Amino acid sequence: MRKKSLMFVSLLVLVSFLLSACSVVPAVSDQVSSTVKNEVSRLVQEQLDQILPQAQVAESASQPANEDAPAAPVDPSLLAAYERTLTEIYDFVNPSVVNIRVVASPQAVLGGQELPEIPNIPGLPEFPDDGNLPFSQGLGSGFVWDEQGHIVTNNHVVEGAEKIEVTFHDGTVAEAELVGADPDSDLAVIKVDMPEDQLLPVVMADSDQVKVGQLSIAIGNPFGLDGTMTVGIVSALGRSLPSELGFTSGPSYSIPNIIQTDAPINPGNSGGVLVDNEGQVIGVTFAIESSSGSSAGIGFVIPAAIVKRVVPELITNGKYEHPYLGLSGISLTPDLAKAMGLEVAQRGALVETVVPDGPAETAGLRPSDEETTVDGQAIGVGGDVITAFQGLPIKEIDDLIAHLSTQGQVGQEVTLTILRDGQEQDVQVTLGARPTEEQRAAQIPTEEESDQSQQPDQPEQPSGKVYLGIVGMTLDPVIATAMELQPDQTGVLVIDVTKGSPADDAGLRAGDEQLSVQGETVMIGGDVITEFNGQSIAGIEELVKLIQGSEAGDEVTLTVLRGGEAIEVQAILADRTQ
Repeated sequence: MRKKSLMFVSLLVLVSFLLSACSVVPAVSDQVSSTVKNEVSRLVQEQLDQILPQAQVAESASQPANEDAPAAPVDPSLLAAYERTLTEIYDFVNPSVVNIRVVASPQAVLGGQELPEIPNIPGLPEFPDDGNLPFSQGLGSGFVWDEQGHIVTNNHVVEGAEKIEVTFHDGTVAEAELVGADPDSDLAVIKVDMPEDQLLPVVMADSDQVKVGQLSIAIGNPFGLDGTMTVGIVSALGRSLPSELGFTSGPSYSIPNIIQTDAPINPGNSGGVLVDNEGQVIGVTFAIESSSGSSAGIGFVIPAAIVKRVVPELITNGKYEHPYLGLSGISLTPDLAKAMGLEVAQRGALVETVVPDGPAETAGLRPSDEETTVDGQAIGVGGDVITAFQGLPIKEIDDLIAHLSTQGQVGQEVTLTILRDGQEQDVQVTLGARPTEEQRAAQIPTEEESDQSQQPDQPEQPSGKVYLGIVGMTLDPVIATAMELQPDQTGVLVIDVTKGSPADDAGLRAGDEQLSVQGETVMIGGDVITEFNGQSIAGIEELVKLIQGSEAGDEVTLTVLRGGEAIEVQAILADRTQ
C-alpha cells in the first residue's frame, strides 16, 4: 500500500464533547492596516536615522572592526511594533472565526477521512472507547461570511452531519443548517439565525497578489482549543491537491493554486482562516502534510480567489458547477517527450484518457494509444499534448487545472493549443459542467486533469462498467500484523462496501476498526480478498484487471480471509449503470 501522510485538519472526532469557541467584533481593516503600516514605517525610519550616521562615522575613521565587541542590542521598539501588529490582527479577525461542532453517526464522520488520534490534552475530559458509540462528534472551524448568518467552512467538516452547532468567541451558541456544499473545492456554507449586529464578516483579500515569504497568520480551533492564533510565512504557491484526501469510490479532482504555509495548523483548524498582515483572509486552512498527525510545518490553504467564486454560488444555488474538460492527463517529462519523438525540452499536459461523450472527446482530442516504460512504470503515450489554454502557456498538468478553474466557465468555448504527431494546431472545446457525485457513481470514473501516479490506492473500479462495489486497498505488513495475520499475507483489504452492490449482496464485510498508520487513519478488520476465481490476488491493481476482464452477470468466486479464516464468497458482477 502506498502510505500517504496528507490529511485533512478538521474533524477532531470526539464523544459527547463541547467546547466554547469564537465570536465577532467590528471590521476595521483599513484602520488597522493604516495604523500598523504607519507605526512600523515610523519605527524603521527612526532606526535608520540612528544607524546610518554611526556607520558613516565608523567608515571615515577607518578603524578596524573589533570582532570581540558585543553586537548592539535590537531596539525593543521594533519588537513591540511587531507584537502590536499581531495583537491588533487577532483582535480584528478572531471575533469572526467560529468553532463548529458536528454530530453524526461514526460511519458518517469517519467515512474515508484521515483523522489523528485524540491527544491527551491537560484539562480536557477523557472519553470512553468502548467500541459502541451511539454517535460521534467532530470539531472544526469556520468564519462569518455576511450579516445574513452565512458561515463558510470546509465540506469535510460538515459532510454527513446530523446536527451542526456553532459557537462564537463570546460563548454564544447557535444551531446551523447546511445551505450548500461543494466537495470538489472542499467548501461548504452553513447558516445561523442571529441578529445582524452579532455577525461581523471577514474581509477577503486578493489571493492572486500573495507572495512567497509574506506574513501569514492562522486562526482556528486546533484540537478543540478555540481562538488559537499561529504565525508563519507563505512557503509556496501554486500547489494542486486532491479535494478528496481519503479513499473514494469515484473520480478524484484537484484543487488548484493551493497556498502552502508554515504557520502551525493542526486537526480542528479546517475551515479556519489564514490572513495577511492587514487581517484580510487569503485562504481557508484545510489540510496538512504530516507523519505524526499534527503540524510538521507544511499546511495547505484553499485560496481566497476560489472561495470568492464558489461561496456566492453555494448561497444562491446550493451547489457550484465546475468547468469540465472530461480528460485525464499527466505532465510531459523529458522521458515521455523523447518516447513520443518530441524535443526533450518540450513541455505540456499529455492527454492520457478522455471521458466518452465528454467535451474533450466531442472536440476530437486524442488520448494516449501507446505505452512506454519510465522508471519501471508503464505510462500511456501518443496522445495530444496540450501546450496552451486560451493562449495561456501549459507547462505541466497543474497549469491546465489552474487555467481551467480560473479562466473557464461552463458552456464557454475555449481554444486549446495542442501538439498532435509533432504538429501544433488549435482545437475548440465547449466546456461542460463537472458531473455531480451522484452522476459519477453511474459513469466511468476517471481522474480528470490529475496525475494518477500521485494518487493513493483507488477503489476496485477505476475504469470500466462492470463492478463489484467495494473500496479496497492493497494489504501491507503493518496492517496485516494489526489484523493478526502473517506479515507477508497479500490481498486486498475491503475498506467499504457500496450499499446495494454485488459485494453487498454477496455479504462482503468492510472494516469497523481504526488503525493509525503514519498519520493516516485506516479502517481495518474487514474481509481480505486473496483469490478471484482461484487466481491469487497480490494487490488492488490485479483485482481491478480481473474485474474489468469480466462481464456483467458473471458469477465469480472470491476467496477471502475473515477473522483469519479462509472462506469462499459467491458474487454476481453487475453493470455500473444498473
